[in-house]
Amino acid sequence: GAEEPGMEAEELPLGCGGGGEGGAAGRPPEAEERPDLSQASVSNGSDSESGKELVELKVIWNKNKYDVKFRLDSTGADLKQKIHSLTGLCCAASSCSPRSPAVGCACNLYSCLLGLPPAMQKVMFKGLLPEEKTLREIKVTNGAKIMVVGSTINDVLAVNTPKEAAQQEVKAEENKKEPLCRQKQHRKVLDKGKPDDVMPSVKGVQERLPTVPLSGMYNKSGGKVRLTFKLEQDQLWIGTKERTEKLPMGSIKNVVSEPIEGHEDYHMMAFQLGPTEASYYWVYWVPTQYVDAIKDTVLGKWQYF
Repeated sequence: GAEEPGMEAEELPLGCGGGGEGGAAGRPPEAEERPDLSQASVSNGSDSESGKELVELKVIWNKNKYDVKFRLDSTGADLKQKIHSLTGLCCAASSCSPRSPAVGCACNLYSCLLGLPPAMQKVMFKGLLPEEKTLREIKVTNGAKIMVVGSTINDVLAVNTPKEAAQQEVKAEENKKEPLCRQKQHRKVLDKGKPDDVMPSVKGVQERLPTVPLSGMYNKSGGKVRLTFKLEQDQLWIGTKERTEKLPMGSIKNVVSEPIEGHEDYHMMAFQLGPTEASYYWVYWVPTQYVDAIKDTVLGKWQYF
């Protein structure tokens, strides 16, 4: 064990073997830099925001559910960005193995990473979620359900848009006809006058859907009708004295509306339930401030890019 004359201890460079600070003996240097892929799962939004008030949300998109902790003072636009990241990770899909896109997964890698862009999200909490307001301002509380409807860019490119084509055809037909409120089939209802218990209207203003059903309106037969928007089930309920029809939003092909002459602060509106005009379900005396919100909620308002 004695050193022979002329032999000196060779000085090892740092990082090789165990002489480097923080290194482990016999451990190759690349082992220190390799990330722990077992931790690359979906973040539920804890974000370790010390000193900031968080709220626990349940985000529901298609058949996926995400438990998220998010800052109360974040805006609706911030939440859309969070939803984009949640829906864009491989580990959001139960079929992915291993649970990290960095090393490949069992599902389609491109669509996994793509996610649901904010511009193509319809986020609902008591109506469409306003992007400019904070969660605190719209009174989001712990355990709130956030419903998300939307398609990835891959989904949009893979299918045509029959609803859009139907809307264009209906609009072209409307331009050829006289105003709806002058047509005989509608005059017999409109001539009854404005219902006494119809909801008040605000002309020149657009508002979100109210938290209560829209009531006090007439249907084509002159009976009272109310509209209830069940966002959790993605359904529109059309209720009369006799019965309530529960319609999936996706089954409604189009929504048309027109101001009532002499009462421009109210509209007559039709929901197209089939391929032709014969399937229109007419509702009269819809307050004008809710018309755009009804169309956006039923048909969606997407931006393609």
